[in-house]
Amino acid sequence: MNELLVFVCDGAPVRGEIVSISTAWQAVLERRNDPPAVRRILGDFVGAATLLCASLKFDGTLIIQAQSKGPIALLIVECKSDLSMRATVKLSVDPSEITPNASLGELLDATSSGRLVITLDPSERESGQPPYQGIVALQQQHGSTIKAVSSAAEAIGLYMQKSEQLDTRIWLASSDTHVGGLLLQRMPDSGGHAHLDAQNAAEGWTRIQTLGETITNDELLTLPPETILRRLFLEESTENGVRSFPPRQIRFSCRCSRNKVADVLRMLGEEEVQGILAEQGVVETICEFCAKPYRFDAVDCLQVFKTDLLSDATRPPSSGH
Repeated sequence: MNELLVFVCDGAPVRGEIVSISTAWQAVLERRNDPPAVRRILGDFVGAATLLCASLKFDGTLIIQAQSKGPIALLIVECKSDLSMRATVKLSVDPSEITPNASLGELLDATSSGRLVITLDPSERESGQPPYQGIVALQQQHGSTIKAVSSAAEAIGLYMQKSEQLDTRIWLASSDTHVGGLLLQRMPDSGGHAHLDAQNAAEGWTRIQTLGETITNDELLTLPPETILRRLFLEESTENGVRSFPPRQIRFSCRCSRNKVADVLRMLGEEEVQGILAEQGVVETICEFCAKPYRFDAVDCLQVFKTDLLSDATRPPSSGH
């Protein structure tokens, strides 16, 4: 099951999404060996990225980055508008130092340094035009007290509130085999919900949130989206109407290539690359997202700096990929 289901409520100004990811999530994990607490947080952000990506109104990529000076130095999830995704994590400590029940705050905001960055990058972005980027701290202020957010769901809710100014509720769950999520978002009272007055719209938003709060992690991780929708909103559907759209498929996909690695070598510069060759004989790297190895010997590196494009057909790698 790798599906995302979008639905709208006729009796409330609410748009919702339910996601269930299994084999695509397992494809991420089989390339990694992260501690349980890190897997849980990464899985939650994979669910969040997929839910947010479903509302993109352009062909492109949504990127979630969480950065800190804590045990998780960098977490990245990329999801394209066709719902193909990939994810990776960089740790600043030995994995054995991370306890199984470590919280998001402990791993991503241990020194109040955590930042959540969400980037929207259209594929047809004009040259020189920067992508849209929103940044929020991974802390919330409660009165005079500032404390780290407790979960990926809370972090995404904070981002939506501060950067998008949209009332959004999100529930996320992940295990070693599944990722599940539910997103509810209040839509403008105009447009398709113009028939609702302000009071009915506010009451509808509260009513749908209350129903959403009954979802359990077990349901998110074991039930298909259609079943969750039916169970959560059966009464709402009967009395006011809930409409769903055809489910969309999610898949794991990495966009690494030999040409992209060659571009990185060009950025390093010929002098530094020649230094690596002199010391190691070859330049080797592994994709952080899919663990695919790439190997460039002296002739490969010469080709990198003598041509604009590296053609695998011209000269296959001497060994490896």
